[in-house]
Amino acid sequence: MRPIAKKGFTLSVLIYAVLHFIHYFHANSWTEALLPIAGLFSLVFAFGVLPLRKLQLQTFLAVTAIGVLAATSQNFWQDLASAFVQMKSLIALLLIVPMISWVLREEPYIEEIMSFGNKWLNKSQTFYAGLMGMTQIISHFLLFGVVPMMYRFIDSFLKDHKDEAWENYKGTAILRGFALSTMWVISIPSFIFAVGAMDAVLWKSMLLGLGAAIAGTLLSVAFATADEKRYGKDFSAVLTNEIDKAVANSRNAGRWNRDVAEFVFLFISLFGTIFILHEWTGADFLVVIPLVILVWTFLYFLLKRRTGSYAREAAIYYREGVSKQAQQFSILLAAGLLIYALNQSAVGDYVIGAMNYLTGHVPFLNLLFLIPFIVIFLGFIGLGPLPVIVLVTGVLESAVLPFPPELIVLAVTSGSVISIILSPFVMPVIILSSVNGLSGIRNGLRFNLKFAIAFYIMIQIFVQTLLYFWS
Repeated sequence: MRPIAKKGFTLSVLIYAVLHFIHYFHANSWTEALLPIAGLFSLVFAFGVLPLRKLQLQTFLAVTAIGVLAATSQNFWQDLASAFVQMKSLIALLLIVPMISWVLREEPYIEEIMSFGNKWLNKSQTFYAGLMGMTQIISHFLLFGVVPMMYRFIDSFLKDHKDEAWENYKGTAILRGFALSTMWVISIPSFIFAVGAMDAVLWKSMLLGLGAAIAGTLLSVAFATADEKRYGKDFSAVLTNEIDKAVANSRNAGRWNRDVAEFVFLFISLFGTIFILHEWTGADFLVVIPLVILVWTFLYFLLKRRTGSYAREAAIYYREGVSKQAQQFSILLAAGLLIYALNQSAVGDYVIGAMNYLTGHVPFLNLLFLIPFIVIFLGFIGLGPLPVIVLVTGVLESAVLPFPPELIVLAVTSGSVISIILSPFVMPVIILSSVNGLSGIRNGLRFNLKFAIAFYIMIQIFVQTLLYFWS
C-alpha cells in the first residue's frame, strides 16, 4: 500500500506544481478547479506515505483549520478549495530547489574553496568565520541539507578531533551559519515567503538581513573564542596542520583555482539571472526562482556534456526524492489551510490586539520585541522554520501594523534564527544530532543559549534603532 501512496504523492505534487505555473501565466477555470483537487490528493497520499508519529502536526493543523472554517465560513467548500492553493507557490519552489544540489555533487567545489582560502583560514577565529560564511553560501543551493553536508566535510577534514570542544566548534559554526542564512538568502523559502507576505522590498530586506548575519557571525566568533579558552584548546595549531594537508591534495596547483572560479560563476549566474528576470518581467520571486533553477540546472549538465548524469539524478529524484519531502509538503498544505481559515476569521485580529494590549501597558515595548518570541515558542513545540514563518507572517499580513515591513521581516527571521539554534525539535538540530552523535539538548540549548540571548539583544538594539530613525 505504501509504494502506491508514494507514487500517488509524487504524481499529485508534480501535477500541483505544473498546474500552479500554468495558472500563474495563463489563468483559466480548469486550472483553478484542478489545483485544489491536486492539493487534496497530495495531502491524502502524504498520510499514506508517512508513519503515524510523523502525522500529528499535520492532523492538528488540518483539523483545526476545518473546524475554524466550519464555524466561520459562509461558503465552506469554496473556502476549503481556496485554502488548498494557499501554499502553491511555496510547494512548487520547494519541489524544484533541491535540483541545485545536483550541481554541487559534480565537482569538489567546497574542498577546493577551503584549499584556496588556506592563507586566511589558518587561525581558529578566521576558520570559524569562514565555515559560517561558507555554510550560508552553500545554503543557497542546499537549504537545510547544508547542515549534514558541511558537517561531514568538516568532520572528514578534522577526523581525528571528536571531543566535546571540537564538536562544539564544528556544530555551532554550521548550525549558526545555516540559521543566519534564513535572514537574507533568497532561495531560503521561509525568507522569500516572509518578504512576499509582508509586501517588503526584497533588496532592503536582504541588505538588513545580511547586515544582521554579518554581525551575528562576528558575535558567534567571539563566543567561539571564549569557548576555546574555556576548553583550554589551541585550535589554530591543529587547523594549520590540516589545511597544509588539504593544499597538498588539491587538484589545482598554483594561484589560479579553476573550481573556485567556476563556483563563483555558477553562483553569480544563478542568482543574477533571478534578479534580472524579476526586474525585467515583474514576475513574483516565488515563480521566477524555481523556473530559473530548472533551466540553469539543465544548462549546467548540458554544457558539461553530462546529460546522462542529469537523467540519472532526475530519475532518482522522481523515484525517491519527492516522496522524502512528504512530511514537509503535508505540513505546508495543512498550515496553508489554517492560515486561510484564520485570515477568514477574526483570530488574527485578536492575536494582534492582545499583543497591542501588552505593549500598551509596558513602557518602551512594541510588537517588534514580541514577534521573535512567537516564532521561538512555535519552534519549541515542534514546528520547523518554514511552517513557523508561514503561520506567523500569514497572520501578520492580515493586520495593519505601524512598522516598515522590512523591519517586521527582520524581527520574524531573527526569531527563526534563535528557534533553529535552540530547539531540539526542529529539523536542523535533529539532523546535526544524527551526524555528530550528541543530543539535541546539547547541540541546541547547551551550546547556543548564551549566544541566542546576546543575539536577540543585539538584533533588538539594531531593529529599535532603525525604527527610531525610520520613523
